[in-house]
Amino acid sequence: MDKNRVNLKICGSSYTIITEDDPAYVEELGEYIDKEMKQINAESPSLSVTQCAVLVALDRADACRKATASSDNLRAQIKDYLEDSARARMEVDVARREIERLNREISNLRNRLAGK
Repeated sequence: MDKNRVNLKICGSSYTIITEDDPAYVEELGEYIDKEMKQINAESPSLSVTQCAVLVALDRADACRKATASSDNLRAQIKDYLEDSARARMEVDVARREIERLNREISNLRNRLAGK
C-alpha cells in the first residue's frame, strides 16, 4: 500500500505523519486533537502543551476502552441472541415434525372411521 505524507498543525506545532491511511482522515484526526487541546488550554491556560496533550490522550484512551467494552458487550448479546434463535429454530422443527405426525395420525384415524 502507498505511504502518504500528511502535514498537521496541532497547537502551533507542525507534524509530518507518514501513513497508509487516507490523508483526509489523518487531517481530520489532527484537527480533532488540535480542537481538543485548544479547548483544554482555554479552560486551563496554565497547563503546558504537553499537559494538554496528556489530558487529551487520557480522554481518548478512556473513550476507546469504554467503546471496546461496549462492543464486547454487544458481541456477547448478539451471541446470546443467535443461540436463542438457533434454539427456537430447533424447537420449531420439533413442533413441525410433531404436527406432521399428528396430522398423519388424524388421517389414519379418519380413514379407519370411514372404513367402518
